[in-house]
Amino acid sequence: MKKINWDWEKVLTGFSGAALLLGLFLSWVLKAGETSEVFYVISILSGGYFVLLGAAKGFLKQRFLNIDFLVVVAAIGAVYINQLAEAAAVVFFFSLAEVFEEFGIERSRKAVEALIKKSPQTAILENGEKVAVEKVKIGDVVIVRPGDMIPVDGIVVKGSSSADESAITGEAIPKDKRGGDNVFAGTLNQNGYLEIEAKKEKRNSTFSKIVELVEKAQKSRAPAQEFIDRFAKYYTPSVVVGAVFVAGIPPLFFGGIFLDWLYRALVLLVIACPCALVISTPVSIASAVGGASRRGIIIKGGKHLESLGRVKVVAFDKTKTLTFGEPYISDITAFNGFSEEEVLEDAAGIEKFSSHPLAKSILDFAQKRGITPHLMDKYENVAGKGGKANCLVCDDIEHCVGNLKIVQPDGVSAREMAEKTEKFEEDGKTAVFVSEGGKVMGALAIADRIRPEARAAVSEVERLGARATMLTGDNRRAAAFVARETGIKEFYASLLPDEKLQKINELKSKFGFVAMVGDGINDAPSLAASNVGIAMGSGGSDAAIEAADVALMNSNLLNVPYSIGLGKETLKTIKQNITAALGVKAIFLAGAVFGFAHLEFAIAADSGVAILVILNSLKLFHFSK
Repeated sequence: MKKINWDWEKVLTGFSGAALLLGLFLSWVLKAGETSEVFYVISILSGGYFVLLGAAKGFLKQRFLNIDFLVVVAAIGAVYINQLAEAAAVVFFFSLAEVFEEFGIERSRKAVEALIKKSPQTAILENGEKVAVEKVKIGDVVIVRPGDMIPVDGIVVKGSSSADESAITGEAIPKDKRGGDNVFAGTLNQNGYLEIEAKKEKRNSTFSKIVELVEKAQKSRAPAQEFIDRFAKYYTPSVVVGAVFVAGIPPLFFGGIFLDWLYRALVLLVIACPCALVISTPVSIASAVGGASRRGIIIKGGKHLESLGRVKVVAFDKTKTLTFGEPYISDITAFNGFSEEEVLEDAAGIEKFSSHPLAKSILDFAQKRGITPHLMDKYENVAGKGGKANCLVCDDIEHCVGNLKIVQPDGVSAREMAEKTEKFEEDGKTAVFVSEGGKVMGALAIADRIRPEARAAVSEVERLGARATMLTGDNRRAAAFVARETGIKEFYASLLPDEKLQKINELKSKFGFVAMVGDGINDAPSLAASNVGIAMGSGGSDAAIEAADVALMNSNLLNVPYSIGLGKETLKTIKQNITAALGVKAIFLAGAVFGFAHLEFAIAADSGVAILVILNSLKLFHFSK
């Protein structure tokens, strides 16, 4: 038999409401006043149990008078003047608002709960042994059958399949996986058999870090919330003192009737309860962060969410941000009578020694063309220029691959070389030259594809009222090409990392809040210096998650304007909540002092605003721009 998990606060609140309704029915319909009082008392005791505990905890442990204390005083005062129905309504509506607040926070955490439920608990080692995921060590090989959850972050060493990575990236389209591809814990292996070598233990997996980050973010305190909490700390004692003055001064010094002024003081206490004000920010933050995580956007706290809403400039990196960062050979030009095949044979032979990103594009292109790289020895890397080695096929002649600084133009005029380089750069390409001895053999044009959503993302950023700019270390012509293709009107090229950092600080001084969008590794200083660092997660890179305030786990640029829009909507929602809470209180506080506000109306208004604030905040969970 399934064990029932009682939430006693909800149960007692429901019991309090039922008793209150029954009491009102007996009193108003059946005119059974004395019998109805029994149900009012039951409603007060059941609804007030957790309220009293909260008041005692605040007073005894935290040494401060909280909202619960105001409600307890108001209820006791109502009982004192024999207004049992009002006392029951005070505790019930306040308890109901508390239950709604908890519901709001729980609702916003469903994205995290869904992630936790997807977390695999066991793994099958290659020897067939089934073990807890916590016991899988780095280097262990695990078996993942079709339909099973992938238990570890690792690399595919055998098999091929497709994986549903929506739990990590928010993308619904499965990704093909084969030997050498990265996979992530908590993703679903769909249709093939895989053997995976573990690269991280469970506690360090991308999945675990995402869950941890979202939970911390939902508990984080935004600047607005910090202010409201400080305000409430001094506000509550002030209200209590004010109520004492309202109840005591007119009867003592001006001949007022004590019970009349006590009633006014009770109304003052009830309507002064800042519950709607206090919950206006945390529920909004929790809802926004939880909703964003479902799209693969990890916002690391309420502070950063508020900063997103104030962004005036978005600075984009170029490579791996506006572009895919996956260079490929687009053109080959041969000089001095050499053939394209000869250019590729020697270029690939040298690049076999290099770990530079451009080297891989040359090797991949040679393999696709069926070119066998020439054997080389005595390889030497020349920083900032390229590499050189002696070709064992070409009579041990020295060959060079790189920019114009490493090759020695001979037989081809410097003007012709410059023209070819300029043409490549105007098309957003990088020129890599190959030389043999003193002769230039040819040039390779290496391009990088622009993300298809880049132009739309830039347009959306500007529609939201922020300026879009680009900061890149690439040359000006290549930067101009990408800027032209993406619709960016202002860009800064040939920047070193420290110069990018300086430019971020200049933009902050000129415009205020600046967001930097980068790959989270090379742009770490700029990401840290900006008001909001947004990292392209690239499927969950650790450096991207750690370096920035916001990580886009699916590297979709459209999530940049979405995040800014969500920040703006969150700020708008918080302002709406605070305005509603303070506005209603101002009206009823004035009415309470002059005797125009009745206790039951004050209760309904205060609790109603609290519930409306929660419902208004929950809409952020489903925000769409």
